[in-house]
Amino acid sequence: MRTALKHTVSAISSGDYEQASTSYKALAPTLDRAVTHGIIEKNKAARHKSRLNTKIKALQS
Repeated sequence: MRTALKHTVSAISSGDYEQASTSYKALAPTLDRAVTHGIIEKNKAARHKSRLNTKIKALQS
C-alpha cells in the first residue's frame, strides 16, 4: 500500500499526468483492500484518494 502511495505521489510531483493517473488507478483498489483488512480506517483511505485525485486533476489543466 505504501509503495503504491509513494509511486503516485512521486508521479504527481514530477508533473507527469499519464503516470500519475495510472498509478492512482492502481492505488485506489489497494487502499480499499487495506480498509477491508483493517490496516487503515475508511476515512483515511477516502481522504488520501480525494486529495490525490484533486492533485492529479490539477496536473491535467
